[in-house]
Amino acid sequence: MSKANVPPHPLSVQAARKSRIQRPLRIAIFGFGTVGSSVARILVESRPEGLELTHIFNRGVARKRVDWIPSSVEWSEDADAVLASDVNVVVELAGGLDPAGGWVRKALDAGKSVVTANKKLIAYHGVELERQAAAKGGYLMYGAAVAGGIPVIPGLEQGMAGDRIERIEGILNGTCNFILSKMEGGAEYTTVLAEAQAKGYAEADPTEDVGGFDARSKLAILMRLALRVAVDPEEIVPRSITTVSAVDFSYARDLGCTIRQVARSEQSSGQVAATVGPTLVDVHSPLAWSRGTENMVILSGYYGGDVVFSGHGAGGHPTAVAVVSDLLALAHGSRRVEIPSAPARVSGEFEVPHYIRFLVDDRPGIVAEITGALARERINIRAIVQKAGYPPHALPFVVTVEPCKSSALQRALASIRTMDCMLEEPLDLQMLE
Repeated sequence: MSKANVPPHPLSVQAARKSRIQRPLRIAIFGFGTVGSSVARILVESRPEGLELTHIFNRGVARKRVDWIPSSVEWSEDADAVLASDVNVVVELAGGLDPAGGWVRKALDAGKSVVTANKKLIAYHGVELERQAAAKGGYLMYGAAVAGGIPVIPGLEQGMAGDRIERIEGILNGTCNFILSKMEGGAEYTTVLAEAQAKGYAEADPTEDVGGFDARSKLAILMRLALRVAVDPEEIVPRSITTVSAVDFSYARDLGCTIRQVARSEQSSGQVAATVGPTLVDVHSPLAWSRGTENMVILSGYYGGDVVFSGHGAGGHPTAVAVVSDLLALAHGSRRVEIPSAPARVSGEFEVPHYIRFLVDDRPGIVAEITGALARERINIRAIVQKAGYPPHALPFVVTVEPCKSSALQRALASIRTMDCMLEEPLDLQMLE
């Protein structure tokens, strides 16, 4: 056997492995909140090989101190001092664009690596930050930025990079999923929101979640990695779940569906479409199975077909697992697969069925006028559903239509809104089939 073909001796493999991680990565955590404290706990209790927690930064750090952190760890409220120290990796968990973005840029500029769960920062500035990391010799890891502890981003980069992803559908916000799955059981929005806030699932101002802005940022990240298009998140127009009421779940059940906040995007014939908002989902769809704060992502590949990621997308511990997994990848020499992306414009144009719920002061001719407005846009009605037991002066009823372009339906609804019988804005939800 030639020398070139002699397999390495097991001891030499072990020696090489030990030399590779003989100097643990020195880690600074920026933001000691729910996720930051969970990351610290994993590092302290599990002591993953190759990782050493050395610094914790937080504003007003005195109120954050806990007795289970080793005395060797330096607590600080001076971000610049920590960034100027000998730490190798900054774990940014403060969130938002500022001042977190400034810390990340300073860390990368100093040649340090950054691990973050900051979906907004990555959605808006990820391409720029990755270039900065590469230019300065560091690495940017953000496996926790989408779906918390579910390995969607590593799965895309390591397991699906060889496929051509054509469509993304997902439940990306645990707060909305908690609210809507509770409303499915008959509760009203305001009651469930108060419960979500009491449990810590929703902020005092829940707009970022219920308005779809949080899911929009995550969708933009997935679009870059899966569809390979770099988009401005602002071009994705989100719709709030606050317009959904208990009566919509009642009608949805009659149609064999439920309602979830769905983020979805697809690429076809060079066109990219994306949307985030409450959506009717068939009860047999995996998206209908997601309950509570769970997240789910379905990626449809040209060669590999559908792949489903599901699990606990929110919460300190699940998200911390994703953060520590990124840290371990760095410590053991594993790097992200670089997936190229091209700038693209986004439209909201989908050709799908729609659920439209009206609330009217009943009078003769209403259905005929609605039918006429839809017919002028060449939209076919699939079904008209009206439940008994509602007063004629405040009558909710539903029209479902066959697949049509979103723009055509909006033109029809603009005409329908002018009808004198309309008591409130018609609720238009896309239907996934």
